[in-house]
Amino acid sequence: MESLTMRAFEARNAHFDALVNTPGLRWLGQNTNHAPSHPAVREAMERCIRDEGFHVYAPPAGFEALRAGIVADFGLDGQAALVSDGAVASLYHVCHTLLAPGDEFVTTDPTWNWPMAFARSVGATVRQIPIYGPEHGYRLDPARLEAAMGPRTKVVYLVDPNNPLGTACTAEEIAAIVEIVRKAGAYLIHDCTYRHFAHEHHLAAKLDPERTLTIYSFSKWLGLAGLRVGAVIAHPDMAERLAAAPPNNLGSSILAQRAAMAGLAIKDEWFPGVLAEQRANQALIKAACDRIPGLVMPVYPSNGNFVVLETGGLGISPEALVAAYQERRIMIRQGSYHTPNFGDRFVKVSVSVPRDWVEEFVDLMPAMIERARGMNTDVKLF
Repeated sequence: MESLTMRAFEARNAHFDALVNTPGLRWLGQNTNHAPSHPAVREAMERCIRDEGFHVYAPPAGFEALRAGIVADFGLDGQAALVSDGAVASLYHVCHTLLAPGDEFVTTDPTWNWPMAFARSVGATVRQIPIYGPEHGYRLDPARLEAAMGPRTKVVYLVDPNNPLGTACTAEEIAAIVEIVRKAGAYLIHDCTYRHFAHEHHLAAKLDPERTLTIYSFSKWLGLAGLRVGAVIAHPDMAERLAAAPPNNLGSSILAQRAAMAGLAIKDEWFPGVLAEQRANQALIKAACDRIPGLVMPVYPSNGNFVVLETGGLGISPEALVAAYQERRIMIRQGSYHTPNFGDRFVKVSVSVPRDWVEEFVDLMPAMIERARGMNTDVKLF
């Protein structure tokens, strides 16, 4: 008999399939990068297809040139990169390698949810430290992390910059967090998926290369979300441990890896334009918020390619505002996607998108707020 879990999964999948196939949908809800790809990236993929280079398996750890390029991009000399089917596959791999039943996995609230599911799937318990709200500065205080650590804490998971809040740790905070994790004999998973968008960012692996595992993604800065290519960067001894039982020992997509290598080669030329546009889009939304009493952007500027908007002062629910925009084929995200505890306070809007999408979003804002006031939110949201 089919399980309730499977039925729920298939229903969610079918709804998302419908979204992907919706013509003209404005993707302002997934933190995906919709900037036009550099011609060199497109050519790398087209050449792979023309030459039919996809008939063979890729090297299990990824092409050597790509592995070296990832390490160099973060400046983590002496570390090793293992290429994966997107950053989420690296997180799955690390959680299943490091955690066992009875271990504890500590992270923030909000955080990215899937690593918590991976931890629970191997029998570990999850502890979250609330960071939402002005009383916490929307960030993790190292003293609160230290207080939350216990004798069973095996892994600390830090999304930095935080998704969905857009805050980034200072150098002092990273140094304190690294020392706390080291003293506990735990491991730090430093998820740097949004590092490239940060105004300032500090790598924990530079302070403790042996017990820090750094997560790298091509989905966001290079816009390869649908191709699924990412990596984990770790000390060579840890990389060897991870390489013993990877989730995909036949190598990640050759097409995706070719695109990623081409992207690293043109990054300095192409990405500054993407960064400038998304920051300009943030400013456009901030200006619109400032014109609407009750609508608040609590973190500005954001260190991610997204912003959070608090709806409590408007007297509407995040779900209602999401549903209103959904009627206009604009996808934004309700806070409950990220956190059941604070999800009733905010929506998240992605900004690494064409400017005209953001202009449409802000132009519709007054009307969508009014539409949301009387809306029945019993609709499918993703």
